[in-house]
Parts: sequence; structure tokens; C-alpha cells
Amino acid sequence: MEKDHLEILLGDIQGKFELVLEGHESLRKDIREARDESNQKHEHTAFLINTLNKKIDAVATDLSDHRADTEGHKKTYRVGDRED
Repeated sequence: MEKDHLEILLGDIQGKFELVLEGHESLRKDIREARDESNQKHEHTAFLINTLNKKIDAVATDLSDHRADTEGHKKTYRVGDRED
């Protein structure tokens, strides 16, 4: 009877252990999926920031060129000066 009782306990422990392993595998899968989704969002955000930086650089260049052109006309043309 003791051997039968021990076999029942071992079978019960094994079943619970298998449930724990299944749970861990499920958690690993969820973590992998969350990590992959996070990486994709990070890559997209990095792309958007890089695109925005290029646009800002282009605007800064255009503004610098415009300022240099405007300053070249100081004696004949002044922005905002009114002579009535």
C-alpha cells in the first residue's frame, strides 16, 4: 500500500510539474512577442525621429541661406522698416 501511495503522489507531482513547465513556456512566448513588438515600435520611432531631424536640418539650411541673402540687401531693403 505504501508503494501505491508513493506512485500516486509521484504521478500527482509530475502532473503539477508539467503544468508549471507549460506555464513557463507560455510566459516565454508572451515575453518574446512583447519584446518583438517593442523592438518594432522602437525601430519605427527611430525612423520617424531620423526623418524629422533631416527635415529640421533642411529648414535650418534654408533659413540660414535666406538670412544670408536678406543681410546682403541691408542697404537697399530692410524687413519691417517703414518710411512714411
